Amino acid sequence: MSRHFIDGNEIRITVNDKIFCDVEFFSGEKFYNLEPRRLFPVTGLSEYITFLDDKGEEQFILRKLDNMAPDQRELLLNCLEEYYRIPKITRLISRSEKHRIWLWNVETDKGEYTFEIINHIQSMKMFYDKRILIKDGNDNRYEIPNIYEMDKRSQKLILPDM
Repeated sequence: MSRHFIDGNEIRITVNDKIFCDVEFFSGEKFYNLEPRRLFPVTGLSEYITFLDDKGEEQFILRKLDNMAPDQRELLLNCLEEYYRIPKITRLISRSEKHRIWLWNVETDKGEYTFEIINHIQSMKMFYDKRILIKDGNDNRYEIPNIYEMDKRSQKLILPDM
């Protein structure tokens, strides 16, 4: 089966139940209850969005969100944000270590969390855009959108060699 790519300016989206959407092509073709998902959820936040039907089968792929009308792009971004809801760390309250396991107490946009990081080398990934993704000992994910926008104390606790 070959993949069907679209540019985004040929569809209209209606959101159902936060993470599902109906898609109507201007040509008249309609799809109902599709689930938009990022093909590259870590590095491609605004590119290559796949739309899956209720059987999990891909119907088409949107190349770039930037090609969509602003109101349509906003609707799709809200769907994706709801699905990929990852707490964003705003401050590191405390960090301790025991037997090479880090215990973090953090403040996020969703409240306060305490979690363990078993292997910080594998569990923390910093990206070129100054974003850090963290996976705790229970495979929960957290994000620091920009390490350099955090307070200096949090920066020092996260990256002690700064």
